[in-house]
Order: sequence, then structure tokens, then C-alpha cells
Amino acid sequence: MSLLVIIPAYNEEESLETVVENLKKKCSWCDFIVVNDGSIDGTAALCEKKGYPLLDLPVNLGLSGAFCAGMKYAYRNDYDEVIQFDADGQHLPEYIEVLHEKLISGRYDIVIGSRFVEYKKGHSMRMLGSNLISMAIHLTTGLKIKDPTSGMRIWNKKLIKEFATEINMTPEPDTISYLLRRGATVSEVQIEMRERIAGVSYLNFTKSIKYMLRMLVSILLVQAFRGNEKIPEIKEKSKEGVRLAV
Repeated sequence: MSLLVIIPAYNEEESLETVVENLKKKCSWCDFIVVNDGSIDGTAALCEKKGYPLLDLPVNLGLSGAFCAGMKYAYRNDYDEVIQFDADGQHLPEYIEVLHEKLISGRYDIVIGSRFVEYKKGHSMRMLGSNLISMAIHLTTGLKIKDPTSGMRIWNKKLIKEFATEINMTPEPDTISYLLRRGATVSEVQIEMRERIAGVSYLNFTKSIKYMLRMLVSILLVQAFRGNEKIPEIKEKSKEGVRLAV
């Protein structure tokens, strides 16, 4: 089965080469593409110099726009699976095969690389936000996701098509909640993440609060207006089949 690693990158010149070379070394069986999200540093030039496969967006679309551009590429090139992979070094390629093996078991449409399958969350505002988002997903879908904000997720071919052909699809917890309500199945596997190699996260304290509130409003209210029509090609599953498993 063909797997594409999508690496959205916005001003990640300092970390990108280390991330890609580590990926190539440890997951040579995967294809990858860097989606340069309108960077104003040397991200695109680095990719051209190193010969990395590149989608070079002319303007900054944000993570969602960059990821969906990668999904359109995956759909047009008939990939079976896609995995999100951060360009800042937080995601480790050692876990790609673990996520892949879980996905190809055939029971799941999404597998999340979770930091909290075997470990408890710490006490911080970010973890409080994660807990609230988990509760909101549980209220609307009946499923408990321990790490809903993890950005390391793998998606199957059915959902590649959804992202490539539908509007308002984002790689965020509210979209996961929406897809679960439409029949998609999800699992989590334990992974570890590291601190970013270089640069500063765009999610400062204020933006983290705004992100949490936006996700809660979207999951609890907005997604209800999008309907519950089953995703094409995803058959009705038994109650046991739609349980989240780890």
C-alpha cells in the first residue's frame, strides 16, 4: 500500500533538512512531499537545492490549507494512506510504521499518534484545553479520544478523497468529530514527541485559548449543522466496530 507523508512547512528552513533526512533514513519505504505554505524564509529554496518533492504555495494558507493541498496531491496520485508530519522536528518517523500497521488492520479510517494512551496528562492550560476538547468529542460522538490535538495522524484512502473533494475539511479535532459522526472509525496508539528543533510555535498562550474556544464551539454547535450523512464507501459498522480502540 502506498503511503504519502505530508509535511506542511511555514518558515521552517532551520529544521526542515534535519526532519526530512531523518525521515528518509528511517522510512525509506514512504513517499513524502513538503508543502511550502507561502514561507518568507528559505524553505522553498532549501527544498529545491536538496531535490525534495515540493508543493510551493504562493501565499500562506495556514496549516489547514497546506494540509488539504497535500491531500489533493495524494488523491490525484492515488495514494492509499496519508500521514501528517510536522516540519519542526516534534514528530518522530520511528512511529510511522506503528500507525501504518494499525491502519491497515482494516478496522480504522483514522489512527492518531497519542501521547496519552499509556501516560497521564500533565497539569497545564494546554492540557486543560485538551481535556475539554476530549469531553466535547465524547458528548457529540460517544467516543473518548485521549489526545485530540495531536497533529500526527494517519488517514486512509476514503478520507483522502473527503479532504480532496469536500469543503471545510481541516486537520483539526472538530473535523475528526464530524467524520466520526459520519461513520468513520478511529484508534490511538502511543507515541512520543520531542520539542521543536528550531523556531517558535505560533500557539502562544492567547492563541492557545482562542484555539480551544474555537474547537469547543465548532464541535458542540457548528458541526451539528453539517449533517450526519454517512461518508461514501464507508459502510455502516456495528456498535462494536465504531468504538475507539488502542
